[in-house]
Amino acid sequence: MPVHDWRRVDAGTFHAFHTGWITHLSEALNAGLLPRGYYAMPEQHGGRLIADVLTLQTPSPSDPPPMPEEGGVAVADAPPQVRLRLTPTSAGRATRRTLTIRHVSGHRVIALIEIVSPANKDRAAHVAELVDKAEAALCHGVHLLLVDLLLPGPHDPQGLHAAIWARFDDEPYLPPASEPLTLAAYAAGPAPEAYVEHLPIGAPLAEMPLFLTPDRYVNTPLDQTYTLAFRGMPAVWRDVLNGYAPIV
Repeated sequence: MPVHDWRRVDAGTFHAFHTGWITHLSEALNAGLLPRGYYAMPEQHGGRLIADVLTLQTPSPSDPPPMPEEGGVAVADAPPQVRLRLTPTSAGRATRRTLTIRHVSGHRVIALIEIVSPANKDRAAHVAELVDKAEAALCHGVHLLLVDLLLPGPHDPQGLHAAIWARFDDEPYLPPASEPLTLAAYAAGPAPEAYVEHLPIGAPLAEMPLFLTPDRYVNTPLDQTYTLAFRGMPAVWRDVLNGYAPIV
């Protein structure tokens, strides 16, 4: 399904869609995409609290993150099919739903899926909160999949991936002007790696890697679950987003 222009509806309508999408992603991951021992759950993670949450759940050096016994894809065997793989050139909002991947050993946080909402971009402080959350996760060894289907705005002029990447790399990141939407999968570590796809409004979503370890991932069915969430929306808003009805 082509990605819609979410400027055609208000933030509340997007929030309803966002909730449905998170649910369908969780269902798909728990239906066999995640290896044994891993599970996905929608959870509430406030921007100011995430660092403390992760600090409490980060494994110690003597208790390393679990390795999948089976399932998942090895990066060395099948590199993620994205156009950009980034490695740093130098070392360098109110409570909302995030999809959290945990492992049954201590129920520790392994990865997060963050679908960007209008509230993340409506003011500079909210952009900073999301960027702080992403940085805290990656610095605590928690992998991240960022889905940003909203156009860059005055508080993230190059998009949220560029704002996050600036915390790890001195080289500025400039997305292609003709493809302003961003999918970014981050493999956490001392120098995180990013696997990035850009797309225009109207393009279908690509499958993106969701890392479970720095060198092992599962493919996330973004397009399939986006379609399910969209079909569950009220017909009046589907018509607006499809261009069949005037913007309300």
